[in-house]
Amino acid sequence: MLRSVLFTALLAFSASAGAQGFSYDYFSAGYSRIDYEEDLFGGSVDGDTFGLAGSYGITENFFVFGSFDTGDVEDDFGDSVDVTLYDLGLGYHMPLTDRVDLVGSLSYEYAELSDSGISFDENGFGFGIGLRAKAGNALEFNAGIQQVDLDDFPGDGTFLDLGALYSLTDNLQIGLDGSFGDDLSTYTLSGRYYFGNH
Repeated sequence: MLRSVLFTALLAFSASAGAQGFSYDYFSAGYSRIDYEEDLFGGSVDGDTFGLAGSYGITENFFVFGSFDTGDVEDDFGDSVDVTLYDLGLGYHMPLTDRVDLVGSLSYEYAELSDSGISFDENGFGFGIGLRAKAGNALEFNAGIQQVDLDDFPGDGTFLDLGALYSLTDNLQIGLDGSFGDDLSTYTLSGRYYFGNH
């Protein structure tokens, strides 16, 4: 099903010419809502995080990226747990048309949960592939899949990522993203600023 969704998106946005390419030089700040259906005790947790992220093109096709999120989640019993998440990675993008890029990424992932001086942490790796597509001059969509290996820690598994960005100016966008896994869903509202030419 995902293959057909990505192919349909490619066809929908390929019928244009003369569009400027995508920029991978930006930083962003955002608010995320986390819903985790099953915690270590069989219940559910949800909460909020605030984060920073950035990307920088190092060659014509390669870029480095990273993100940091922190906040807290609450379980069914009202107990609060602090959450810290970050990743660092290398990405590759290849234009398929003037308005569609194929994007792949490989990343180091870290997650930590702490409560009353007791903490649990895990690190691992992530791999993602997807499409970044423009619709007109102001609207951009992205869709892809991501595999994260954190040894059965919350945030481990395969995720479908969907998002949209709207350009307020040549350098400023606002965006809404969703990441959906078997037990974990994340919804993010963000602002993105491009530096250099966009």
